[in-house]
Amino acid sequence: MNSELRQEYLAALGLKSWTLRAAAPGSSPATEVFAAAEVLTAPPVAAPQVLTAPPAREAGVDWPELRARVAACTRCGLSATRTQTVFGVGNLHADWLIVGEAPGADEDRKGEPFVGRAGQLLNSMLRAVGLAREQVYIANVLKCRPPGNRDPSPAEATECLPYLERQIALLKPKIMLAVGRIAAQNLLHTDKTLGSLRQQVHRFGASSVPLIVTYHPGYLLRTPADKRKTWEDLKFAREVCSRV
Repeated sequence: MNSELRQEYLAALGLKSWTLRAAAPGSSPATEVFAAAEVLTAPPVAAPQVLTAPPAREAGVDWPELRARVAACTRCGLSATRTQTVFGVGNLHADWLIVGEAPGADEDRKGEPFVGRAGQLLNSMLRAVGLAREQVYIANVLKCRPPGNRDPSPAEATECLPYLERQIALLKPKIMLAVGRIAAQNLLHTDKTLGSLRQQVHRFGASSVPLIVTYHPGYLLRTPADKRKTWEDLKFAREVCSRV
């Protein structure tokens, strides 16, 4: 990655960069990218938290049939208020799966997750670790927008989660990135705070996919001071993925 692109991506995350006094002997371009943001001590990897999801209702369903089932879904009351379902988008052979909580108003209109300003910031977050939006798969715990962008109810999440579980089974991602407290709590079946879930390797489902937790792009738009923490989480996720 050339220096101009690097500065553009770091700037998109609201991070300052510094000029290195001299490259360390034998240093690589990747080392320079990390040093340009901040030298951080790698956090200890927590003992894996293995969560086994119940058998998915959609077991054995292929991509076209799964998309059709989501589009026609009436399992909860959100089917009466949605404009359309938001299935997911991206590379069907992606190593990275990005999971948010639920569609917002823009997503409900367009039928695609993470559009608008939050989507633009997510794209910048991905580019900062060398990924294009087209290289990953993006989905939500819920496929329909809760009215007024309220938090999903436990019942709504329970009804919708089997769709995501089947997407994961079809994708076989190397890593999952849960963005936002609601997504993390629903995927990990916990009420712990997002701060306490960060910088750990969690595991999801029967296949024990590594799962990393970070902040939601929408939250970062309101609280830009936490962009640096997100940068730490992204680097951590990339390191974990490289070991899978």
